[in-house]
Amino acid sequence: MTLDQLKTIKQALFLRCSIFIEDRIDSAQKAIKSAQESANQDSKSSMGDKYETGRAMAQLEIEKNTIQLAEAIKLKKQLETIPKEQYGNKIKNGSLILTNNGNYFLAISAGKIEIDGISYFALSSASPLGTKMMNLEEGNSFDFNTKQFILKTIL
Repeated sequence: MTLDQLKTIKQALFLRCSIFIEDRIDSAQKAIKSAQESANQDSKSSMGDKYETGRAMAQLEIEKNTIQLAEAIKLKKQLETIPKEQYGNKIKNGSLILTNNGNYFLAISAGKIEIDGISYFALSSASPLGTKMMNLEEGNSFDFNTKQFILKTIL
């Protein structure tokens, strides 16, 4: 692959990670709103124990989704701190890493991302594999989960 192609892939990975986070934020906000509306409906139409149970369940749902929302916002801030135009042959946050055992994007844990039929795995530098790769250079190799990884290209 050419340098320009790799830069385009890296930009696409940043965009996909950003969309992944925005979807999580949107989903959590909708779930909070839905739970709040459900609690409000229960308070209008129910009495006694049923009312209290419904309100308690709605409150638990709101709390769970508020935590998910906070985590998604934290991920968004984390992604925003990664320089999009950094290049070099040493692995750091924001690196695109091509190995003999898959392709990786070191940013946030967003899972498998397909671009032009090729799979890339977005992972956090705090993940076990991300930690193992940090600060290595092109041509380096390392073992992880009984597999040997050879770092072919880093951008």
